[in-house]
Amino acid sequence: MNNKWRRLNGEQITSIKKAVEETIVKETANGNRLKVCIGSDSQVRGDAVEFATVIVFLREKKGGFMFIYNERSTQHFSLKERMLTEVAKSISIAYELCDLFDRYNIEMEVHADINTNPNFESNTALRDAMGYILGMGFVFKAKPDAFASSCCADKVV
Repeated sequence: MNNKWRRLNGEQITSIKKAVEETIVKETANGNRLKVCIGSDSQVRGDAVEFATVIVFLREKKGGFMFIYNERSTQHFSLKERMLTEVAKSISIAYELCDLFDRYNIEMEVHADINTNPNFESNTALRDAMGYILGMGFVFKAKPDAFASSCCADKVV
């Protein structure tokens, strides 16, 4: 999974875990208090589904930045399957990095691009996504509070 991570400027990241730890060390040394939000989004493009997963670093009162992972699948998904696949991608990277966040006492949230309004089709995946994320011990956010997935990942998918 690590070979496709990049910064917004296109710079490749060879080891996501190493890059995240270096970022935490650098940012905290600069006096910044960090919060990390992880989210994924997807778009159907022809016969393929494009996925983007982001790790968003928020500096308290000083903006933020993100690391990006793009992936393409030719598998056919129902909408609910696609929403839960997005959540699984976010959980996978959150789980890979959670020991770092614990070690450095960094607050972390997992964001799901799922609408809390039952009038939206993506809402069919809300209960499953919430259970999956909370069951893994992570803080859960859905729309409209899930900016990592609905804004950040959405822009780079």
